[in-house]
Amino acid sequence: MTGWALDLGTTNSGVARWDDARGQPQLVDLPAICRKPAGREPLEAPRLIPSAVHLIENPGLFDRLGAWPPVARRFFLGRQAYIGRPALEHNYGVARASFVPTFKPALSSEPLLTLARVGGRSVTAREAAQTFLRELLVEIKRHTGHRLRELVVTSPVTAFESYRAEVQEILRRLGLRRVRFVDEPVAAALGYGLNLTEDRTVLVVDIGGGTMHVVLVRLSPQGAMSGQALVLAKRGHTVGGNAVDGWILADLCREAGAAAPAEGDDEGTRLWRRLMLSEACRVKEAAFFHDSATFLLTPPGVNTLDGAGTPGGGYLGFSRERLTRVLEENGFLRYLTAALDEVIEQAGVPSDVISDVLLVGGSTLLPGVFPLLEARFERRRLRAWQPFEAVAYGAACFAADRVAAVDFIVHDYAFVTHDAKTGATQHVVIVPRGTRFPTKPDFWKRQLVPTCALGEPETIFKLVVCEVSRADGGARKFVWDAAGDLHKIGGEGGEGEMVVPLNAASPMLGYLDPPHSPRDRRPRLEVAFGVNRERWLTATVRDLLNQRELMREEPVVRLL
Repeated sequence: MTGWALDLGTTNSGVARWDDARGQPQLVDLPAICRKPAGREPLEAPRLIPSAVHLIENPGLFDRLGAWPPVARRFFLGRQAYIGRPALEHNYGVARASFVPTFKPALSSEPLLTLARVGGRSVTAREAAQTFLRELLVEIKRHTGHRLRELVVTSPVTAFESYRAEVQEILRRLGLRRVRFVDEPVAAALGYGLNLTEDRTVLVVDIGGGTMHVVLVRLSPQGAMSGQALVLAKRGHTVGGNAVDGWILADLCREAGAAAPAEGDDEGTRLWRRLMLSEACRVKEAAFFHDSATFLLTPPGVNTLDGAGTPGGGYLGFSRERLTRVLEENGFLRYLTAALDEVIEQAGVPSDVISDVLLVGGSTLLPGVFPLLEARFERRRLRAWQPFEAVAYGAACFAADRVAAVDFIVHDYAFVTHDAKTGATQHVVIVPRGTRFPTKPDFWKRQLVPTCALGEPETIFKLVVCEVSRADGGARKFVWDAAGDLHKIGGEGGEGEMVVPLNAASPMLGYLDPPHSPRDRRPRLEVAFGVNRERWLTATVRDLLNQRELMREEPVVRLL
């Protein structure tokens, strides 16, 4: 294993490394601190690590000795804090003074800002970050046996140079000899498998728990090798998944006839708010894939819900339709549309120049986000199937010097045909997933008999090309159907496959003159498909009856 990387996030962080045997990046599983050690539900991002710190208030002798700088650079002695899931569990019922739920925003702007107190001593954002990174390195060594000396860290393009300097100095104090940085858009591009051997104009839509960032960047081979992207324009809003949870809570409390618990009320009310926001997040994520979910907690001051006879005995229903309404009422998609408009206007770049749109962050899975981007930029440009892992994966690629990796096709692509006897729909794969491109123009070549629908002579040769997303060995991915609804393919509870027609509105590949008789079962057409450098599926069609070429290497649809 080579190429270690860290995606240090505001809410969650991910550790990845390059797997030489498989020739691909993978997330490092750290079950003691990750979100869900045995979790398989993709929306829970089970292998990510909450960026939370709970500092130990009364450290022992070895703990104090391990914090001494000369020792910290060479050895990992004792424990200074609980991080990740244990930190959250220690503060589930009440937030203690020694608890830091997140440190990255303060580290970027005010590293000396006090975030916690331990035994009367103030703990700054810089100290909280160092403690988190120290315990993370300890856990990596304990679980994998590797004491890291080199690391690639992702960096937001919105961060100042001082942020990189802070992280670099912290890691050097912890014994790392080489620390490199890669801009998050470059990492996302590598994680989504983009070929960075030529210039690309890429739009990154990053919607996480706390923020919505839209960044337009130009990626070049030279910049990619140094891990840097040229920022053409950027726009951000403090609107993300956490804000949506608050909107859901307020909407449900209105239905129950109760006021939503406020942040500044007494400790008991704050605890209720925290628990109810967590429940709002759960029903929000459940509504991504299911028509409805049930809100299980009773708001403070409400004894019954839905006419239930006992306190806490009734529950509130929550549907995908209701989630869509809540987003609309609070202007979530208006924020996104405004950010897109402003970024494109700032850059002075036409939309058709943008080669790829990368979706990063769990809140990009919210209803309406993908359809909005699809309508604006076309489905063929959207890369959205691994919003949680793309940045960490790309950082591992960069760490292993795999920047110039060759592009490959992500999904299967097939055309629709029908069984001659039963009429059942069949899908003939013409470009399987994993295909490297460009290919030869006759990558797939066959002789075909026209369909002759309804038993009438066929005058138009048509083929509907489909994108086929399939489950792959238990792994899972996110896909969107033709209507823009989210589906889960593979994994626990996922579907086996999803088929989306791409050219149903214009499937014609040529005219047949003379028309083909339904009684003639001889092959009439020779069809060849290939994939060119721009990822277009090209078709060459020859009429075998009169040896006339109906089209030659003409683009049909663009592939992912």
